Amino acid sequence: MKIRGRVFVLAVSLPVIAFAAIGGFMSTAAARQDSYQYLRIFEEVVSLIMQNYVEDVNVDKVMHGAMHGLADGLDPDSAYLDINQVKVLDKGDTGGAAHVGLELTRQYYLRVIAARDGSPAAKAGLMPGDYIRAIDGQSTRDTTVYEGQRLLRGRTGTKLHLTVLRGNAVEAREIDLVREEVPSAPVKSRLAAAGVGYLRIAEFGKNTPDQIKSEVSSVSKAGARSLIIDLRGTAVGDLDAGVAAARLFVKDGVLVYRQDRGREKEAVSAAAGDGAIALNTVVLTDNGTSNGAEVFAAALSGNKRAQLLGERTLGRAARQKLVRLPDGSGLMLTHLIYLTPSSVAIHEKGLTPDVAVEQPNPEFGQPVAATDATLEKAIEALNAMTR
Repeated sequence: MKIRGRVFVLAVSLPVIAFAAIGGFMSTAAARQDSYQYLRIFEEVVSLIMQNYVEDVNVDKVMHGAMHGLADGLDPDSAYLDINQVKVLDKGDTGGAAHVGLELTRQYYLRVIAARDGSPAAKAGLMPGDYIRAIDGQSTRDTTVYEGQRLLRGRTGTKLHLTVLRGNAVEAREIDLVREEVPSAPVKSRLAAAGVGYLRIAEFGKNTPDQIKSEVSSVSKAGARSLIIDLRGTAVGDLDAGVAAARLFVKDGVLVYRQDRGREKEAVSAAAGDGAIALNTVVLTDNGTSNGAEVFAAALSGNKRAQLLGERTLGRAARQKLVRLPDGSGLMLTHLIYLTPSSVAIHEKGLTPDVAVEQPNPEFGQPVAATDATLEKAIEALNAMTR
């Protein structure tokens, strides 16, 4: 290889080699052997590019592309952050106090996990599974989840233009939204039917357990002997907040396991005084159920305290950390995952419902069904339990 080519390979390969070495991510000899084998292939590819590509190669562009490619081979929440993005992260700059209420993941483009209750996105009819092809005219093909969430935020009253594709539609839909400060959603309750209480938990926060206790007490006084907990589209909330809420329903046993890189899994178990709520319970889930809602559902289902009804959950129950690279850029890497009480990873797999009920997915502009088939099925299930 010519001197110019060797310098180029070195410039591009150094961050890749650093990634392989940092934090013990390649902990075994076999993994190191495989990684170096791929680095040799990588060097050969760069050599071929230098010798055969029709124009002079932009070193920075190829290096950034290589780093993005490494992260793309991991889960959607892992990402390569360039130097400027790391600086923004260090400043705690989220993009603004106002937003449109969308939670995102990544699948080729940015994809909607859920639209928060009462948010501009929910009012516009955005649903789990919708693809955000562009934000303000900028394609999201190479946009990370971290960057996408930041682009959605801004000042209160500012406009946001989204290009959205749903299902197998040929043409995308152009949607204009106005950013606003969406308040935290409290737990809400009502009687869904005679003897059946209904709780809507739209997010999991530090006050959620107390709100659940209060609302369960309210519907119990109104005559509820069983309970439906609606977690459809619940994607906001800390994982440990979901575990804390699960303690209200599980008297003993393992709630979840936490598995960090290179460590033994850690059991998070019920403690004395847990399990105060003993009502027969059904939990409603869909593809937007994730984060704290997912570990809550896993804890109840795994301890036979609730039946899951609806659709498979998203499979997003993990924590990330920033691994800094020598040039000031960084890798946001998933390092800890949550497992069900039976030691099955939730992350990237999701929870399979005990009773499958498909959620409707209407086209844009079509009216939402007047009846909630999932809720009706849950009422039937609870009535069968109490007969």
